[in-house]
Amino acid sequence: MLYRSHVMVCGGTGCTSSGSDNVAAAFVNEIKKAGLDKEVAVIRTGCFGLCELGPVVVIYPEGVFYSKMKPEYVPEIVEEHLLKGRPVTKYLFGETVTEKEIKPLEETTFYKKQMRVALRNCGIIDPEDIEEAIAMGAYEALGKVLATMTPEEVINEMKKSGLRGRGGGGFPTGLKWEFAYKQKETPKYVVCNADEGDPGAFMDRSIMEGDPHSVLEGMAIAGYAIGANHGVIYVRAEYPLAVKRLQIAIKQAREYGLLGENIFGTDFSFDVEIRFGAGAFVCGEETALLNSVMGRRGEPRPRPPYPAVKGLWNKPTIINNVETFANVPVIISNGAEWFSSIGTEKSKGTKVFALTGKVNRTGLIEVPMGTTLREIIFDIGGGIPDGKRFKAVQIGGPSGGCIPEEHLDTMIDYDSLISLGAMMGSGGLVVMDEDTCMVNVAKFFLEFIVDESCGKCAPCRIGTKRMLEILDKITSGKGEPEDIDRLEKLATTVRDTALCGLGQTAPNAVLSTLRYFRNEYEAHINQKKCPAGVCQALLSYSIVADKCRGCGLCARNCPVNAISGQLKQPYVINQEACIKCGTCFEKCPFGAIVKQ
Repeated sequence: MLYRSHVMVCGGTGCTSSGSDNVAAAFVNEIKKAGLDKEVAVIRTGCFGLCELGPVVVIYPEGVFYSKMKPEYVPEIVEEHLLKGRPVTKYLFGETVTEKEIKPLEETTFYKKQMRVALRNCGIIDPEDIEEAIAMGAYEALGKVLATMTPEEVINEMKKSGLRGRGGGGFPTGLKWEFAYKQKETPKYVVCNADEGDPGAFMDRSIMEGDPHSVLEGMAIAGYAIGANHGVIYVRAEYPLAVKRLQIAIKQAREYGLLGENIFGTDFSFDVEIRFGAGAFVCGEETALLNSVMGRRGEPRPRPPYPAVKGLWNKPTIINNVETFANVPVIISNGAEWFSSIGTEKSKGTKVFALTGKVNRTGLIEVPMGTTLREIIFDIGGGIPDGKRFKAVQIGGPSGGCIPEEHLDTMIDYDSLISLGAMMGSGGLVVMDEDTCMVNVAKFFLEFIVDESCGKCAPCRIGTKRMLEILDKITSGKGEPEDIDRLEKLATTVRDTALCGLGQTAPNAVLSTLRYFRNEYEAHINQKKCPAGVCQALLSYSIVADKCRGCGLCARNCPVNAISGQLKQPYVINQEACIKCGTCFEKCPFGAIVKQ
């Protein structure tokens, strides 16, 4: 059926959690009441990217962008926009509204510098309808390789494209496939690593929710290239929506003959199954993942042999993450030269990032390799809220590093980030402002690593705990000057001796903060002060007499009765009795209490 208008309601996890299901239901009801159900279609899509403004609704053909939608706004939008053709400007994203026109979403500062390749269909199609995916070119690349290309030609095309793994290490994808192709042992396997465990990361989840067929097609092409007939998607059980849409996509692809036996009438067969992860971060490491798939304890093993030689059930296996596979069909369709023309000399194509933290526009973005951190944070992300100063950006998840203001003009590519003591990782990008304590940041990520370590090797099991103990000591005001050298030496040892990638990169947050923010460590130790005012044990609270109105609210809320005074007279804090909880600071309505 043809419709004159399409109401695209974001159905990603972010918008769903803020009530987009209710918004979609309201549109369906109001459109039916207005007698427009034969003219206007309501479509649940994947993530549009601007998560900060959800629930998000985009109405085509105009392409107008309604932000922070509520069900109570819907009747007016249906009446004015869908029935009378007059967009309701008060509900539109403010940046799209000018005196002369309403700009489409693509012309906003958030989207202008983006290039959506892996995310090409997210926010555009209904991910639960295979026909919409096919209409946007899904499975054309698979048909092309099966009809016109040999496995060697597919591998050469991937090598020429310059695509590197988007899961962290950045290993050349075509080269990995070639290793597996050359192995004589059969059967061979294709594994998709969808175990996205970095705090604040949701890149792979969004692709699976918004365009699951791109992943399935990429896996099938990989299977043809290396001679595999079976694929496994290892996905976090904490991603129920992604799992649901993958299951629907697999079922539909089988029904259409795009998975299963004799695909496109050829002698190539390929099918996919889903295996669930139980939330262990270490299972993002490829050998630990394989152990988990096989029903074993999720622990890494020494390499070599690499999975391309001995992987699942000791058979040749290639493992790529969701974003990597999503790039494969578009490379085949558009050509390696097209893809390699994007990005930098050694880092081709685009990269998806989850932009979070102290930034005005959080969300999902995709930019060409070579885009600077400044462009991402200040142009796309809209800068730091409340006029605060930018301090650092943590990139690469717990295994990444913190990059300071002086390197904001660094181009994002694999090699540049490594030179700064960080790494691309899967694409988490956490922005920090002047109120962030970098020692506490290092402590936070190390706490995560300690919790998630599998414990198999001593450097990771013991070394990270000793590092955390030193950081606890520093942030509690008990640090000694020698602790910095101890911490640095221990971090270097863990990095150089741990068994797997998790342990080897575990000290990165510590090493990068020591490299760029050593002065904060020294202030914690030598001056017993936290420059950012975050570490409670190093804070002191006092009352400014000139500002105190003598209301007594601070005294009444103090849990240890450390504040005394008389009504309408300045109150005083007993520093010896104060436990530095900050309750008085939060409760004072006159800003009379300061923390130092």
